[in-house]
Amino acid sequence: MIKIRPIHPDETVVAKRIVYRVAHEIFNDQDSLEESIAYQEARGELKDMDDIQKNYFENGGVFLVMEDEDRIIGTGAIRKMDEGICELRRLWFLSEYHGWGFGYRMILELLRIARELGYVKIRLETAPVHQQRAYELYKRLGFYEIPKYHTTHEDDIAMEMSL
Repeated sequence: MIKIRPIHPDETVVAKRIVYRVAHEIFNDQDSLEESIAYQEARGELKDMDDIQKNYFENGGVFLVMEDEDRIIGTGAIRKMDEGICELRRLWFLSEYHGWGFGYRMILELLRIARELGYVKIRLETAPVHQQRAYELYKRLGFYEIPKYHTTHEDDIAMEMSL
């Protein structure tokens, strides 16, 4: 059975591995997965996930996982950016679960929580060149492009939606 719940502190390594694995596939990384993880870890690519409690739960947000029969298959989070504005982060699902509507379900839950927390806008960054399906989903949900605000990747764009 598929369910969405807050991440447990001991699941951070599993959640990071999902993000790294899916990014490795999406961006067609030529290095092995383990080499890619070592490189990205050295760069601090997912450093916000090293202390999920501080960076999400204590920063006006939440970090969720989606499970299929007790196996984590995806992640999604929000955290405070500014007064009334949160950021959608770390929305990643194992590739074998793409196309089943799970990302949509996760986003709906995160939007519900964002509204409940009093946010009036939500932002995100994505790379439509590599993540076309995600980009199309964001547009269908009502996100629109805005000027970049934080990105470190040249292919990234920023999007926003009123809650």
